[in-house]
Amino acid sequence: MTSFTIQDVSRRSGLSEPTLRYYEDVGLVGPIERDEKSGHRRYRPEDLDILEALSCLRAVGVGIEDMRTYLANRARGRAAAAEQRDLLLRHAERVEAEIAAQHARLGYLRVKAAMWDARDRGDAAAEAAAVQRLVDAVGRLEVLR
Repeated sequence: MTSFTIQDVSRRSGLSEPTLRYYEDVGLVGPIERDEKSGHRRYRPEDLDILEALSCLRAVGVGIEDMRTYLANRARGRAAAAEQRDLLLRHAERVEAEIAAQHARLGYLRVKAAMWDARDRGDAAAEAAAVQRLVDAVGRLEVLR
């Protein structure tokens, strides 16, 4: 039977060894079999498959409870397809909101830099235009609060 060490699984999944132990402790994976002689963890291919899925979920900011739900739905298969879709779409909406917030921050920084650039060049008209755009950019930031 093929088995993997914690180091193997860490390399393959991208999850740190402490994270792998934590995921076992909180019941996301496992219990993981142990080598009879050394007591070291020995992961099965099925464990690795689950951990690779968890690694992807973690990378997109999915929390532990939603990871639990995802794994439970995954085990249910097609019967849970709609729930799985809804869970993933909720996270997609969260990521879209984060992207919009980052765009607003980026816009503010660029307009503020343009204002200072105009001031550095002594271009009063460009500075005034940048200040007006800055008011709009600040308004977009206030929506994020």
